[in-house]
Amino acid sequence: MIRGLYEWILALAGKPSAPWALGAVAFAESSFFPVPPDAMMVPMAVSRPDRVWFYALVATVASVAGGLVGYAIGALLFESLGQWLIRLYGLENSAHTFQESYAQYGHWVILLKGLTPIPYKLVTITSGFAHYSLFWFTVLSIVTRGARFFLLAGLLGRYGVQIRGVLDRHLNAVAAISVAVIVLGFVLFKLVL
Repeated sequence: MIRGLYEWILALAGKPSAPWALGAVAFAESSFFPVPPDAMMVPMAVSRPDRVWFYALVATVASVAGGLVGYAIGALLFESLGQWLIRLYGLENSAHTFQESYAQYGHWVILLKGLTPIPYKLVTITSGFAHYSLFWFTVLSIVTRGARFFLLAGLLGRYGVQIRGVLDRHLNAVAAISVAVIVLGFVLFKLVL
């Protein structure tokens, strides 16, 4: 199944709809979807290294746009949809602690957590719930998400051939590590806060 998905993403990279698919995943991940866009961007970039910077731009723009939706969920719908998403991920207690940390460390919370494996949707929803400045949330989201995706693009541009070789030979191990990193992000969110 994982191999089939990987092959599908490699084939998708050659189609005009590829940026739209990557953008949809990046958008959804910032507000409600559990899978980070890196899982799609990496195979697409190793398949089409000539488009790696474009993919980084698409992921950044879509992620920030999705982050604004996450912010709106936190600001306007926290009592219904926002709390449901937080409960879905088992982070009810952590979200309130996270909200309190905005009073002292708001800028740093967004910058640092946007780069870590901590799911970004938790940052976006809690930022809205905390009524953190929408202007600064947007600016810091552009900085942190752009840094993440453009750093990944730089690594893929430089080491893409080697990365593709590793993916082709050890896809199941890479997928298992990726899932572990996502789970670790949720665990870190709960433990740190």
